[in-house]
Amino acid sequence: MTPTVMVLSKDTSGLTTLIHPTAVIHPSATIHPSVKIGPYAVIGENVTIGADTVVHAGVVIDGLTEIGVGNQIFPHAVIGMAPQDLKYKGGESAVKIGDYNQIRECVTINRATEAGEVTEVGSNNLLMAYVHVAHNCTIEDNVIIANSVALAGHVYIESKAVIGGVLGVHQFVHVGRMAMLGGMSRIERDVPPFMLVEGNPSKVRTLNLVGLQRAGLSADELSLLKKAFRILYRSDLNLTSALEQLSLFPENPHLQHLQNFLSLSTGGDKRRGLIPGK
Repeated sequence: MTPTVMVLSKDTSGLTTLIHPTAVIHPSATIHPSVKIGPYAVIGENVTIGADTVVHAGVVIDGLTEIGVGNQIFPHAVIGMAPQDLKYKGGESAVKIGDYNQIRECVTINRATEAGEVTEVGSNNLLMAYVHVAHNCTIEDNVIIANSVALAGHVYIESKAVIGGVLGVHQFVHVGRMAMLGGMSRIERDVPPFMLVEGNPSKVRTLNLVGLQRAGLSADELSLLKKAFRILYRSDLNLTSALEQLSLFPENPHLQHLQNFLSLSTGGDKRRGLIPGK
């Protein structure tokens, strides 16, 4: 059986470079000697790949793309290609990917639309097979995105969110920290932090208690967020009145983040408004 990678050469520092002979790598690409590159992978001129990253068979990485350390990029992922955006005129836009991500089979991550703009993926994320990350998206850290999720342009996903499989997220939507999106949902407005959203049309169903417990929130923090949920989604208060009630709660960084998110989502600037709770 042919190995996925093989020893090709050693650089002047003595580090072993593991590159399959069928891989096509532009001589101007910047690749750390510890990177492993599998059969038939294609690496473009302006690509930078950090230490201990593994690029599996058939992967294509092009454009102005920077990839950090310890990433696993599985077969047939395509990163850094031109955006699927009719406004794109060939400007020098980029993709930036952090460290220790798992980018599974056939994931696509497009570069941004305008020159100087970036599509960005943070660190310690899991993007399962067939995920599409469109131009100008931002994914923070420790995010899980299940199979066949499509993120439209300018989507922003905060840390520790979990995105269920086979769903679409509308352009400019923001998904809050530690939110959970149920599979096969239609996400066309902002998803508040810490909430579980599901359905078509989607609604806030409950607090994402399992996710919050796994994230290590204390009993007092969970109790505070439960009270906030009841005020926001189980009372007859409008959003302005609900936020006034939340301002009377004890100071807490999670609650403050929730309040800020809700205020920004209703403040314009291309924000989509909030997914309803009833």
